[in-house]
Amino acid sequence: MSLHADAYGVLKRYGAQPALRDAYLAHLDAHPDGMFKSCGAGHVTASALVVCPERGEVLLTLHRKLRMWLQMGGHCEPGDVTLAEAALREAREESGIGALELRPGGPVRLDRHPIPGPCTRHFDVQYVALAPAAAAARISDESLDLRWFGYAEAAEIGDSSVGLLVGAAREALGV
Repeated sequence: MSLHADAYGVLKRYGAQPALRDAYLAHLDAHPDGMFKSCGAGHVTASALVVCPERGEVLLTLHRKLRMWLQMGGHCEPGDVTLAEAALREAREESGIGALELRPGGPVRLDRHPIPGPCTRHFDVQYVALAPAAAAARISDESLDLRWFGYAEAAEIGDSSVGLLVGAAREALGV
């Protein structure tokens, strides 16, 4: 199965945000290359909010280019087999925490947003990555800073999409 086919299946099973989900599916129908940065009409990205439920904290990165506090995530790569694996790879790379595991049950949110550059849109599929209580984060080259925040603070320090993602993660985790 291709990454494109996996993403299509993930989105077909995603029950929330039906209008946005359908826009993602239409994008993939229209663009066989819609999973990758080379697709000028926009591309699917995979992200994960790193959460430590035992500590009641969320790990955010101060994105080097955007200079905003965001969840971990980014572009799918040709070696990615599934969308979930892409989200987990990005979360591990950007957090430095190898012991992350995705919350079962698939993505918790979709977020389509404009981006600067030749490509104009990201179709982000957002997961929750669970960190062990003793997890020590390590900053990557893509970040200016990396910091743990309480749920309420994380929802306020990021833009509105981060706040919505924190809310969706808390609901999915029952915390």
